[in-house]
Amino acid sequence: MMNFETIADRTLREEGFETSYGAAVERELAALRAPAQAPASDDPVRDLRALPWSSIDNADSLDLDQVEVAERLSGGEIRLRVGIADVDALVPKGSAIDDRARTNATSVYAGIHVYAMLPERLSTDLTSLSLGAERLAMVIELDVAEDGCVRRHGVYRALVVNRAKLAYEHVGRWLEGGAAPESLAGDGVMLEQLQLQAEASDRIEAQRDRSGALELDTIEARPVVRDGRLVDLALVHKSRARELIENFMITGNIAIARFLEEHGRSGIRRVVRAPERWERIVALAARYDERLPDEPDSLALAHFLARRRSADPGRFPDLSLSIVKLMGPGEYALDRPGKDPGGHFGLAAHDYSHATAPNRRFADLVTQRLVKAVLAGAPAPYEDDDLAALAAHCTEREDAARKVERTMRKAAAALLLAPRIGETFAAIVTGVNRRGVFVRLLSPPAEGRVVRREEGMDVGEYVRVRLVGTDPARGWVDFEGVG
Repeated sequence: MMNFETIADRTLREEGFETSYGAAVERELAALRAPAQAPASDDPVRDLRALPWSSIDNADSLDLDQVEVAERLSGGEIRLRVGIADVDALVPKGSAIDDRARTNATSVYAGIHVYAMLPERLSTDLTSLSLGAERLAMVIELDVAEDGCVRRHGVYRALVVNRAKLAYEHVGRWLEGGAAPESLAGDGVMLEQLQLQAEASDRIEAQRDRSGALELDTIEARPVVRDGRLVDLALVHKSRARELIENFMITGNIAIARFLEEHGRSGIRRVVRAPERWERIVALAARYDERLPDEPDSLALAHFLARRRSADPGRFPDLSLSIVKLMGPGEYALDRPGKDPGGHFGLAAHDYSHATAPNRRFADLVTQRLVKAVLAGAPAPYEDDDLAALAAHCTEREDAARKVERTMRKAAAALLLAPRIGETFAAIVTGVNRRGVFVRLLSPPAEGRVVRREEGMDVGEYVRVRLVGTDPARGWVDFEGVG
């Protein structure tokens, strides 16, 4: 049996990641005895422990960054509160733990093993918004009107308790008409709470649609392991529960960017510029007898995607993947007050930060410190030059993490496909660049490179390919074009 952890360790090191924490981090960890306590009265923290907070994440996730609760207001608005783990309270700037987190800048999800940005004693325990645990949180408060617009936003510190740790799969099934999550059987308060959260999410999504946000449905393949053996690649599809959390996180991240702007503070913004290959997106639309403008237009693209989702939902994830690949990756950028570094094309948002996952992303931890400084009336903890350098570093590390995760998916696929060399598969072209042509099989959803007879292939095309070789240790899956 191939040792995936050994391959993952090697791959991370090749991409410049640290795979251990070091003695200085271990000494700081040993000194941590309990979760962070509420600070002195001159730095007020609200007591919101009585509210019915809940979290929705993957079933096996323990590094819980967010909890949510909603309240219906008399004027028809829904007050949404998103609680974000106060990681900074136990990870001060300049500490050994902070330096290690800054080095890797992100957690890396390498198939069956997670290389956490923060040690597990923090990310899955002391700074996690764990079930039943009293925790400090940064709360983003949003009043969502019936038309989906956020009429008011605020940010403050609070004490919270997660009353229900829920999984995407179970909540999504219930919201789509299935049985309620088993853990909530008979809990009318929490079930009513989730219904109200779903209503707030629907309002937000309707407003996002009107603004031109792209509703994509990319599928994610994850290795399935039983008794220590890799047995399959499973697809993770979007659901109403995933959309709910996505809508809340997007709205919260926009509010944080605007909060810093309103207070004249610099920050780190998440930017996705106009698509790198818009002309190819136009050509893809033309295949369906659709015409897109010659210049990038998110609203026109959103309308095209909505029509395709309705016309052919089965193949919509493949079209979504092609659009994602053609748009190109996002990046972090310094955001100075009054100096717009660019918007997020896919979200149709001009003000967008990353602030909702400080256990998993260093940019979010930096943003948390910037916000806390505003709330405390303190000087900014980072100069603009520091923020610019951090933005570039976090972008580079995020790109490297994607490479690792892609390599590990390919390693799993190579192992599963090894007995099938010589077979022919249907596939979609997912990438064309100087390194070659890349495809993803329709079933199983394995990715690989076309090493022969790839001439003329381009992103979004459906092709036939023959498997000619695999190398699990290197994550190589090689195909040749057929026909």
